[in-house]
Amino acid sequence: MAIETELKLHIAPENLIRLKRHPFLRSLSASRARTLKLYSIYYDTADLELRRQAMALRLRRAGKQFVQTLKGGGEVSAGLHQRNEWETPVPSEQLDFALLKAGGGQLPHGVRNRLQPVFVTEFSRNVRMLEFEGAEIELCMDSGEIRAGQSTGPISELELELKSGSPQQLFKLALALLNIVPMDVEHTSKAEYGYLLFSGAKPSVSKVRFPALKKLQPVTVALQSLISAFLSHVQSNVPGALLKLDEEYLHQVRVGLRRLRVVLAIAQRHRPDDAELAALRLQMARLCVELGRAREWDVFVTQTLVPILARLPDHDGLREVLNAADRMRKHQHAGMEGSLASQDFQRLLLRFGAWMHGLQSAESEATLEKFATRILDKRSKQVLVHGKGLLGEDPAQLHALRIACKKLRYSIDMFGALFPGSKSGNYLTVLTELQDILGVLNDIAVAHRLLAELDNAARHDTLMLVRGWMEHDYAERIAEFRKAWERYAAQKEFWH
Repeated sequence: MAIETELKLHIAPENLIRLKRHPFLRSLSASRARTLKLYSIYYDTADLELRRQAMALRLRRAGKQFVQTLKGGGEVSAGLHQRNEWETPVPSEQLDFALLKAGGGQLPHGVRNRLQPVFVTEFSRNVRMLEFEGAEIELCMDSGEIRAGQSTGPISELELELKSGSPQQLFKLALALLNIVPMDVEHTSKAEYGYLLFSGAKPSVSKVRFPALKKLQPVTVALQSLISAFLSHVQSNVPGALLKLDEEYLHQVRVGLRRLRVVLAIAQRHRPDDAELAALRLQMARLCVELGRAREWDVFVTQTLVPILARLPDHDGLREVLNAADRMRKHQHAGMEGSLASQDFQRLLLRFGAWMHGLQSAESEATLEKFATRILDKRSKQVLVHGKGLLGEDPAQLHALRIACKKLRYSIDMFGALFPGSKSGNYLTVLTELQDILGVLNDIAVAHRLLAELDNAARHDTLMLVRGWMEHDYAERIAEFRKAWERYAAQKEFWH
């Protein structure tokens, strides 16, 4: 079994041609480029058992040679695909299960007799070996198509496969290539695109998968795992958000970015002298502000104005305000989508990858359990400081408390599993309830600010009506907040 480590990048066909001819590649080439014609058949059961097991089985023809490959396990982060791979030459264009087993590959029980072709890939691959900063990297430029029944999809991508050296060099090389032509970090494999064509389904919304942390784990390793998981969460939902397949994609992008900001702040506390980390945090903060602005208008339109108009459907003034707010909402979305589709965002992903794979654990690091305890203590103290004596009259103080609750909640999501116990679930439930109420209060405060942006003489009376509805809602929520705070303040810190 080998572990395949490669970085995938999507590139437009015209830019693929430009890159092939660029002198930078010739300067790195250790040998002449060669071109292969590759035809691959992917097999699975009718109910896609291998896909459910995160496995892919293919039979590939390259010239007169045939190779069968089973891939499984592994992870994807910032475009870096690391998977277990069992590859064996076979004598003909037919799967050979004896050779697969002899090579260490193991199919799930009961699958073998139910396998059938599900899709094929056919593409031209330009291959060259590069020497880059001491690493040996195979660069593959692929151009062709995927076919599943009558459905087809294009292939136009780069694969940078690490043969020797550090994964960090893959990201550094990709950053250098990005200076030559535009490219996008690719989260999805050819196999996954083939499955989507076969099933006719759209990509599913991705939820975060928290890594399994261990109490005695080095802090640096744990932080790297968390950052990798949150990057993957963000990146897997960006395509769906840009295609507007469902509003949940954008919501998950925002959630992933917020989690990423929290863990980066924790990482900065652990590595205060890391200049690249500080720069990444700053750029991430700017992106979050832009996405947050779009979210403000989303919430204002859908959760404030639309419900009021539903109560007063014949109010022309309300309808005009809603239309004006929706125009502002679309404007903010256009800016946000431009940021997520930009090459600056792709560069940010690659910089994260290079930074993460350059991290080294110090021998003097505290255990993760002690580090996590200190983090949760600090976050809990901030919540108590901001909430003590707060009755709800000051929106700025409520906002500060909401941020403190959010940081504590995300920190518990990350580290809470290190402290199992019956009280942890109740603590998180009470904290979540408090955070949700504070979120609604903040949305109302933001809505007042957005109303001011829409204010003019013609809309003055209508906006006063909207403010009246919101003030009534605010008073009810303040009463809920006070009860939720009392419940939270009575909780014991389960990590002690």
